[in-house]
Amino acid sequence: MLAQAACDSNDPPFTDFSLSEEEWEALDISSWLHDCGKVTTPEFVVDKSTKLETIYDRIHEIRMRFEVLKQDAQIRFWEEVANGGDREALQAVLDSELAALDADFTFIAECNAGGEFMAPERIERLREIGERNWTRTLDDRIGVSWEEGMRKSRSPAPDLPVVEKLLDDKPEHLIEHAANDHMPADNPWGFRLDVPEYKYNRGELYNLSVARGTLTDEERYKINDHIVQTIIMLEKLPYPRHLRDVPMIAGCHHETMDGKGYPKRLSADDMPLTARMMAIADIFEALTASDRPYKKAKPLSEAIRIMGFMNRDSHIDPDLFRLFLASGVYLEYAREHLDPEQIDDVDIAEYL
Repeated sequence: MLAQAACDSNDPPFTDFSLSEEEWEALDISSWLHDCGKVTTPEFVVDKSTKLETIYDRIHEIRMRFEVLKQDAQIRFWEEVANGGDREALQAVLDSELAALDADFTFIAECNAGGEFMAPERIERLREIGERNWTRTLDDRIGVSWEEGMRKSRSPAPDLPVVEKLLDDKPEHLIEHAANDHMPADNPWGFRLDVPEYKYNRGELYNLSVARGTLTDEERYKINDHIVQTIIMLEKLPYPRHLRDVPMIAGCHHETMDGKGYPKRLSADDMPLTARMMAIADIFEALTASDRPYKKAKPLSEAIRIMGFMNRDSHIDPDLFRLFLASGVYLEYAREHLDPEQIDDVDIAEYL
């Protein structure tokens, strides 16, 4: 739709832009294949909807630790009553402690959802809560996979029972890269990647402290790897002459106009116009899609507002963004593909 709008436009820089039948075919195939590398990305990373989620959401483990602490508090209450303590005074202490535990867990649950910016004072509160202790009496090294057992063996097994932190970042939470995870700097595809030290870091405090969204740096790198794999896969395929630009068109939708994108750090001049179109289409579809477990679909006005910020920061092509709005492509797409309640009023004048 955006390519057709560019073909129909008489305004610079689209005055002489047109696509032949063969170029339309290349764009169509590139659109279908632009994310083919996601077949290599673990689903639990692609769809990570909370900060503690892996294959399951580890908030349930933390909830159970709070339940243990609440049971401990109730047991202490009855023991002290049985020993002749003032029941009324002890009840007030118990009620206060249970209320504090409920409030602390509610705060952790809110952090896990990833919907609010993690200001420094929120991270500090997480750390303070994490310093509370609970007692584990069962061996956590039995009944686990050999791989998890190897990670746990990095530190000596403690004598049971053992006092542990309510929230913790443990050595076993760190998962190293495999030998083939590292992309050499002189790779033949021209990828320029900043590889994090670990493949995954599943530390509880580390994940809960993610500033925005739900992904750690390690997981974001793994997500971004899909475009690396897309390019590698597409460049391995043989093409007829008129489709030889498919890897370039499909492989640039995470690049930015200022050369700070991913994975080759290309600038606007390094990419064909069709590749820059792909980036706008990809972003708009991702923001408004209603089938993503990790986020709610955004209304039209919010999606355009976010893209306005991206345009200001040189993440997307400014001429194409103006065309996207002025031509009405955004609204045409919305009426065809979005839920009616997502389609609200957008004042495109402020972006033009």
